[in-house]
Amino acid sequence: MSIPLPHHRPRRLRTTPAMRRLVRETRLSAADLVLPVFVREGIEEPVPVTSMPGVVQHTRDSLLRAATDAVSAGVGGIMVFGVPRHRDATGSGGTDPAGILNVALTDLRAELGDSTVLMADLCLDEFTDHGHCGVLDEHGAVDNDATLGRYADMAVAQARAGAHVVGPSGMMDGQVRVVREALDAAGHQDVAVLAYTAKYASAYYGPFREAVGSTLRGDRATYQQDPGNRTESLRELRLDLEEGADMVMVKPALPYLDVLSDVAAVSDVPVAAYQVSGEYAQIEAAARLGWLDRDRTVLEALTAVHRAGAQVVLTYYAQVAARLLAGRDPS
Repeated sequence: MSIPLPHHRPRRLRTTPAMRRLVRETRLSAADLVLPVFVREGIEEPVPVTSMPGVVQHTRDSLLRAATDAVSAGVGGIMVFGVPRHRDATGSGGTDPAGILNVALTDLRAELGDSTVLMADLCLDEFTDHGHCGVLDEHGAVDNDATLGRYADMAVAQARAGAHVVGPSGMMDGQVRVVREALDAAGHQDVAVLAYTAKYASAYYGPFREAVGSTLRGDRATYQQDPGNRTESLRELRLDLEEGADMVMVKPALPYLDVLSDVAAVSDVPVAAYQVSGEYAQIEAAARLGWLDRDRTVLEALTAVHRAGAQVVLTYYAQVAARLLAGRDPS
């Protein structure tokens, strides 16, 4: 006995790759992607990050080549992290014009001009000998207000070095306001602020700590968000917008798609998400074991983040994804 089918059959719109492309609701493009890169002081050749296969700590020269290749592939932006040779209690290398992050920004701006969006990580954790994102008080706790002064100086140093965007990522209260005011006072009104609005105290950051040579003792749970909290992100969003954020970000990405969707639903500025090192490492490990199709998984994961509301996606797969999008149908 045959069962009558409804007049509308959704499968009609799935019959061929061309049909699926035509009706696809979410379209990922290379221009949506930002490539995070690491530049390390005092090395002669790029150094592989063992927990992130395919990712390296760059020399200044190799960074220029990698950034140029990414721009040529259509990637929308570059986010730069510095790995200094020496660290101290206040992270002085982050504000030193001759520090590795600032000289790398100068190199990139001179080479690439305005052909890409050059972003700078604005945080002290890579530059402090204790590995925390701020200055410590006499009890060993992060001093919020003392840290804000360092962030203000760091923002100005990065703007002078050539950054189009600074990304305060330390989750200090008031950081966006202080950074915006410092930039404006120094004549850098056109430099944008990408606020790390919802940054969780996540286990997914492990490989990143290898990439930056982290010296962290303890954890960052006193200033990053607890993974069990959701509505707190909307309070953080409201504060960042009031303080002058030009863009906002959720980090990590895939484990926090609900938070990303919440933020995107109410934000009136562009929303970004960061597919972090642990997300990258998971895909790489499973693909190397033959458990996942790497290319399909990369595009599916990035599409999910984009579909959830991220207009901008920071991903170590930016250049890989750009080439996949240009060269094959991800269906």
